[in-house]
Amino acid sequence: MKKKFLALVLLMTLLGTVLSGCGDGSAAETQKSRADTNELVVGIAQDLDDSLDPHKTVKAGTREVMFNVFEGLMKPTPDGDLTPAIAENYEVSQDRMTYTFHLREGVQFHNGKTVTAEDVVYSIQRCAAATETGIVQVEAFSVIQSIETPDDKTVAITISEPSNEFISYLTTAILPADYDKQDTDPVGTGPFKFVSRTAQDSVVLEKFEGYWGTPAQLDKVTLKIMENADSLMMSLQSGAIDLCAHLTSTQVAQLKEDFNVAEGTMNLVQAMYLNNAVEPFDDVRVRQAISYAVDKQEIIDLAFDGYGSPIGSSMYPAFGKYFDDSLTNYYTRDVEKAKALLAEAGYPNGFDMTITVPSNYKPHMDTAEVLVQQLAQIGVNATIEPIEWESWVSDVYVGRQFQTTVVGVDASNMTARALLERFTSDYGKNFINYNNAEYDALFQQTLTAYDDAEQTGIYKQMLANLTENAANAYIQDLADLVAVRKGVEGVTFYPIYVLDLANLHYTA
Repeated sequence: MKKKFLALVLLMTLLGTVLSGCGDGSAAETQKSRADTNELVVGIAQDLDDSLDPHKTVKAGTREVMFNVFEGLMKPTPDGDLTPAIAENYEVSQDRMTYTFHLREGVQFHNGKTVTAEDVVYSIQRCAAATETGIVQVEAFSVIQSIETPDDKTVAITISEPSNEFISYLTTAILPADYDKQDTDPVGTGPFKFVSRTAQDSVVLEKFEGYWGTPAQLDKVTLKIMENADSLMMSLQSGAIDLCAHLTSTQVAQLKEDFNVAEGTMNLVQAMYLNNAVEPFDDVRVRQAISYAVDKQEIIDLAFDGYGSPIGSSMYPAFGKYFDDSLTNYYTRDVEKAKALLAEAGYPNGFDMTITVPSNYKPHMDTAEVLVQQLAQIGVNATIEPIEWESWVSDVYVGRQFQTTVVGVDASNMTARALLERFTSDYGKNFINYNNAEYDALFQQTLTAYDDAEQTGIYKQMLANLTENAANAYIQDLADLVAVRKGVEGVTFYPIYVLDLANLHYTA
């Protein structure tokens, strides 16, 4: 029996070698075929399995991809500015309370309908009121007093008080008012139109020939869902995938010479997020002890070969004026101080804890492994609990049933508010249950701070509040290593978490 088994193993090994050899040729032919038809295959780590309606989307990974399908009156640029999109231009009244937008002529939705002022009003009011089930309310729209449409191509929005950030929220997707299938068959105005989604397998986008702006350079993009890191690497190495972002340096090192690697930043606040409402993390001394136990640079060096930017609060460097580098080293590794804080809090011998991590994100898994070693040095026994992404969203993010978790939090638009409002005590996305009266009061001040410098200063006070109270154990803004098959160019990085497919193109 043993001989038969060994023979079978040998036969399978030989067959695998033959198939592997054939696969190399087949892969090259497949790649050439994709180039000939101007198509690209992109690997992504999670399925787009929440609503594809951009007003209901909660997952950063879904927003990242659907950035190519939807646009607002304004859109972000790679430089961190805003530029008119569906709006051709706009004016702001002298009292800074009325924004008048003039729509571009002939902007079309993917279903062929021309964008009108009615669609703009519908989209903004839909997100302001959030009366429809599942709509994620845009809190910044609460200042809107009225929306008027002098004609079919003009929209005048009047707000109750001047706001430095209001214009940033007008990147909110404009949708056709008379279309009700956005959840599963989305229709926008972007350079790519949605074609199909096959659960746990792929999402297909095609170039929108009627796009008002610079057209996409590819005719078709297939996004392959690869939640298993090993499968992802095999697909890259075999030629099944042409591009994949958010790789680790270890993964990049495994790639063959037929790939280039573009380096940017993910524009995420990676941290060990702490549930402030459960023991022992409801005690600030415990949270501070955890922060003193964490060595950010060691994590970056061990898990990421030095790639990454250490941070000390809920802001990343690309947000320029809001980023406070003085907070980066507010906590430096101090084992004795950490132990003393734990003893003061009633844990002289440490405690057991769980780090819940979405298993499809290797950077967060690798980070958690180093954290386990660092926490052990202060007597804290941490156990990693890998869970599927869907379970993480339902149990951790929505259900708040966790002790700690390692993830990266992004900004939905280019405002400090997008990163910091989530930690106000009554905000629906405050998954760490942070509850601090001073922090809440500071946020209310930002809403009535009409001077930009004053508002920026208050946001920095909010950042300091999070750091001093160790709301989370902050680590880094992850480096974004993007593997791109040679012969493909056009990777573009933004200050927010998006994957811009429109600039990608074959060079030959």
